[in-house]
Amino acid sequence: MKGPILCVPCVEKGRGGGHLARMAFLVEALERKGREARLYIPASQTDEILVKLKTLSPGFDPQWLIGRDPLPVPRFIVLDNFKSSKAQLKKWARMGPVIGIDEGGRWRGSFDFLVDLLPGLSQKPPNILAVNLLPLPGARRRSFCIAEERPLTVLISFGAEDKAGLGEACVKELKGAVREAGYFSDGPAQPNIKVVAKKIPNLREHLAEYDVVVSHYGLTAFEAIYARVPVVLLSPGAYHEKLALAAGFVSLGIGKKAARRLSSLLALPFLEKVRESCEAVASRYGLEENQSQSLADYVSAVEPLPGPAVFPRFGAGRVIARFTDRTYRRLNGGIISMSRLGPPPIEYAKDYFFADYKKQYGKTYLEDFPSLVETGKRRLGIIKKLLGKTFAAPGLLDIGCAYGPFLAAAREEGFVPFGLEPAEDAARYVREELGIPCASGFFPQDRGFSQPGTSARTAYDVVSLWYVIEHFTGPGRALDEAYRLLSTDGVLAFSTPSYSGISGKKSLGGFLKNSPADHRTVWNPSSARRVLKLHGFRLKKIVVSGHHPERFPLVGSYLLGKKGNLYHIFLAISRLFRLGDTFEAYAVKMKRPYGSAPGFNSLKYFR
Repeated sequence: MKGPILCVPCVEKGRGGGHLARMAFLVEALERKGREARLYIPASQTDEILVKLKTLSPGFDPQWLIGRDPLPVPRFIVLDNFKSSKAQLKKWARMGPVIGIDEGGRWRGSFDFLVDLLPGLSQKPPNILAVNLLPLPGARRRSFCIAEERPLTVLISFGAEDKAGLGEACVKELKGAVREAGYFSDGPAQPNIKVVAKKIPNLREHLAEYDVVVSHYGLTAFEAIYARVPVVLLSPGAYHEKLALAAGFVSLGIGKKAARRLSSLLALPFLEKVRESCEAVASRYGLEENQSQSLADYVSAVEPLPGPAVFPRFGAGRVIARFTDRTYRRLNGGIISMSRLGPPPIEYAKDYFFADYKKQYGKTYLEDFPSLVETGKRRLGIIKKLLGKTFAAPGLLDIGCAYGPFLAAAREEGFVPFGLEPAEDAARYVREELGIPCASGFFPQDRGFSQPGTSARTAYDVVSLWYVIEHFTGPGRALDEAYRLLSTDGVLAFSTPSYSGISGKKSLGGFLKNSPADHRTVWNPSSARRVLKLHGFRLKKIVVSGHHPERFPLVGSYLLGKKGNLYHIFLAISRLFRLGDTFEAYAVKMKRPYGSAPGFNSLKYFR
């Protein structure tokens, strides 16, 4: 995908300059890495923002700022917007995948991906919580310990705006130790304290110069923790106070009145308590070791891949699970769709059928070949009944045929088989060892494939996809192409994992977490019926398979490796209540899709 990475900060008045500074710093760092990035600011605010950027991010190039339509189509959007509205999310979702940074709004759960750099209170967890991705200081102290032989230097910092006036309240409380011009003092009231309460450009790189930082919950607090400077917090409101306490900081309380406690608390016994809490915070959020990856490193390395949704993702279903590298949504048709932060770490090559297959099933694909042929014959028995007696030597296309056990079974059962397989080694095996025509390619984009040794067919009586349909980024397109390739009354047959099986019912989150990285969609029988109908197929038969009594809760651990009476009782229960973790679907091509002409697909999000 071409286009820049578009970084969008919150520039709403009263929200401080942290969001703007963070996104400006991200754009600058991405550009230095050779990644094209742009900072989006509404056109009416660009002049004002450019003035702020000179202080917040001195290295920012004004050419990286955009704010006028039409905007370039971005690779993806990084939205650091504090609390995004429905309209804002919908606007950016139309343009591409959206990564939310510390999103705290009502629509947080609808983002494609969530990265929390600061721990929050939301009940909707992020894909990752990574405080150590923050722009952290280069300068660090050796420890949180405070030297007693010299005056205590206290930095008071409450951001670019400090709407609650907390900084002023802290200075006022320590006025006996403050010389008004520049806020430095060795004053007689507290000769052991020096106070700094002024705006400092590139503040994080100067934090290590101070003994104590007084701030509110936010970037400066965690930057100070990383710099190993003890932090005391003062909250502008109840929300910040909850955040501070949940993260493990020591807080003076809420509002200006709480600042009255500051001077009496800046004593060594209290600071010892602060030091201990800061060490715990550093340990809890991985801020003890030197930073190995920044937000720019992280963003530069990802290429978010949206799920099958092609219209704005807002309203395309709801997020039901998030993991480090992927997000799952339940779409309107009942299908579960996966979006990824990058391509799956799987290649359809020799290892996929040998080492990887053996790891899962205890034998290689070719060692399992005879049993796979027998399974194929059972499936072909169902297909024959659906075809009826009118089909002589029916043509069969097996998509994702691997090393060809279903093709071999089809030939034995009187079909004229053809194969399509993305792994060239497997396709060559089918052609040379089995003597069955097979092309190497990806469905559905390789529409014009030909079968070596024979003329290409324009129509097939059977199209099959055994554990293949879940791999497509756009399964709707695959179904439309299967419809086009099938003759009238032809049969579509496929198998796929089911989230309605015992594993999904026991824990849908656990089921999805263990779902293979290349499964872009997850189905169940009822969703298959609805989606197939909308793509022009009438579902005729469902066979629930993949029964695993050892996966039942409570009793499962007693059934591992055993096949006694109890095992067979729960196997019967699984079959009776259709609790298998996979299923097979057999459908017949209708003369025209439901409600329209051939090729119609009203579930556009499923294309």
